[in-house]
Formats: sequence, structure tokens, C-alpha cells
Amino acid sequence: MARFKAGDAVRVRRLYPPGHVRTPFYARGKRGTIERVCGVFNNPEHLAYGRPDDPKTLYRVRFPQSEFWPPESSHDTVDIEIYEHWLEPA
Repeated sequence: MARFKAGDAVRVRRLYPPGHVRTPFYARGKRGTIERVCGVFNNPEHLAYGRPDDPKTLYRVRFPQSEFWPPESSHDTVDIEIYEHWLEPA
């Protein structure tokens, strides 16, 4: 069952594990809002190393562009699909 729902405020966890990860470095620590629940998929971080399936919920998270670039871009947004284990409530 999904931990978050559309409209929930979240923050991308500041994790720095070695190896293959699917969460962009530049998004770590940033705040956004769940735009939608995309579904449950096998964890690509485990699949990359041939580990057993570890299904995770995938979300589309919408960030104000000002989280990444100067305030004058505050009307635009950036959408990133991020797995649940990388997210925490904001």
C-alpha cells in the first residue's frame, strides 16, 4: 500500500549509497509534492545487482523549479519519478 497520496508534501532523503541509484543527486534534500502514484515496480537499485525482487511504490513528485534554480523561475515546476524509500514527509 502506498505511504503517500497525491497532494502530500515530501522531501527527498539525503542518502548517498554507493552504486546504482535511481534518484538524481541534485534532488536530494529538496521538497516537493506528490503529483501522482505511478504504481508498484521492482526496485531497480536491487535489480541492477541481481538481488531478489523488492517491489517499491513509485511516485511522480512535483518540485517548484525554485528548489533547484534561482527564485525568478518560481512559476515553473520539475517532475521527477522517485521510489518511496527515497521519500519522507516534509
